[in-house]
Amino acid sequence: MLTEPVTASSAGASPVGLWARVRPPLAVAAGAGAAAAALLLHSPSRSGAWGFCPLYALTGLYCPLCGGLRATEDLLRGRVAAAWAMNPLWVLATGPVALVWAAWLRRQVLDRPARRVPAWVGWALLAVVLAFGVARNVPAAHLLLGPR
Repeated sequence: MLTEPVTASSAGASPVGLWARVRPPLAVAAGAGAAAAALLLHSPSRSGAWGFCPLYALTGLYCPLCGGLRATEDLLRGRVAAAWAMNPLWVLATGPVALVWAAWLRRQVLDRPARRVPAWVGWALLAVVLAFGVARNVPAAHLLLGPR
């Protein structure tokens, strides 16, 4: 009696290997690591070191990302208070961003499908970013939210 050997595709498992599944999240981590090294080697705290914010250059208003590079450098150096002074929204976002990446890697290792994110999540994130962008330009709130 001839039997067919059991393979990944005939057993119902995904034919894509582990390395192929984890390559995208690991590539993102490698890119983030390279960017972190670049920030540590070439400080964004010097004026014009990494370019300029077009919104600030044209209008004098701070965008929600203004101070993000300097905040990232401060976080990498363990200066949380200095990072908060540059961009508190980014400081608050780094934890959830890291958790989302870890969940992505775990899902790829376990070969699980991605969960569908409800549309309201994207709209809520957009609302928070826009509200932060407006609030950091209000003179009374600038000391708390604006880059220093």
